[in-house]
Amino acid sequence: MRKMVIASALALATVTMPAHVALADAPAATAPAMSGEQATFDKGLHKQTGDVAIPAAGAVLHLGTQYYFLGADEARKVLVDVWGNPPSEADGVLGLVIPAGKTVFDNAWGAVITFNDSGYVTDDDADSADYDKILTDMQSGEADNNAERVKGGYKAIHLVGWAQPPSYDKANHSLIWARDLRFDGVPVDTLNYDVRILGRKGVLSMNMLWDMPHLNEVRAAAQDFGKVATFTSGATYAEYNSGTDKAAGYGLAGLVGLGVGVAVAKKLGFLGLILLFGKKFLVIFAVAGAAIAGWFRKLFRRKSDTLEG
Repeated sequence: MRKMVIASALALATVTMPAHVALADAPAATAPAMSGEQATFDKGLHKQTGDVAIPAAGAVLHLGTQYYFLGADEARKVLVDVWGNPPSEADGVLGLVIPAGKTVFDNAWGAVITFNDSGYVTDDDADSADYDKILTDMQSGEADNNAERVKGGYKAIHLVGWAQPPSYDKANHSLIWARDLRFDGVPVDTLNYDVRILGRKGVLSMNMLWDMPHLNEVRAAAQDFGKVATFTSGATYAEYNSGTDKAAGYGLAGLVGLGVGVAVAKKLGFLGLILLFGKKFLVIFAVAGAAIAGWFRKLFRRKSDTLEG
């Protein structure tokens, strides 16, 4: 199995929080045996279990023996050398979690761990966020974006829809959603299953990668895996101090929209995003999936017309 990471606007948060997408071949009935080279690679990995600290996020992953964790350096090797991603797409990745008993060569889900230090994301819009509108906005610019992707040597990508609409757990301050993505020439749709945990200083992302035929399996796995992360004292969502702490400036709709380059763009505009997230945004913008390029281009033209008028 081969997985590919596609940077999206959600990567802007450090600015390196990619919305990772798996490109998986059709699932095999049984996992093929590893080659000697693969077995040597797997044996050389430092697989951490139990409680694993993520200092950059002020969080801990309570993995027990159900999962194992690969640190940032080994996660990069897997993403680039094993799963065939461009090196830039592994920037900002803090680690990789794999189910116990599976290897990075198996056809199974893996979770990419990143942290968005954008600040406190309010959940005041938990009951009012219009996620279907965000989806429609994202799909509307698909043609323009795919023309740019093909020109840049990337496969065209089509957002089929929500594989699971965004849902928010108020008790645990976690937001989960999943996208069904189709890449030209790939027979099996990609599943991008997002688990976001809100904290005082930002958002921890545990992005589960597989393919659409395994949606039910990933959804079930996420029920348990989504609970493994906790923020440490001083970094929890409840400890936010509006008088001293940085606020992200958007809510849950913005968090989902930032992943597709829509909601926050409407609020800040293209130039505002560059100022907010820094120069690396320009690099991410060049390879971003999910129709954000065309949408931003239209937005920028509207802003230019306004200034000239």
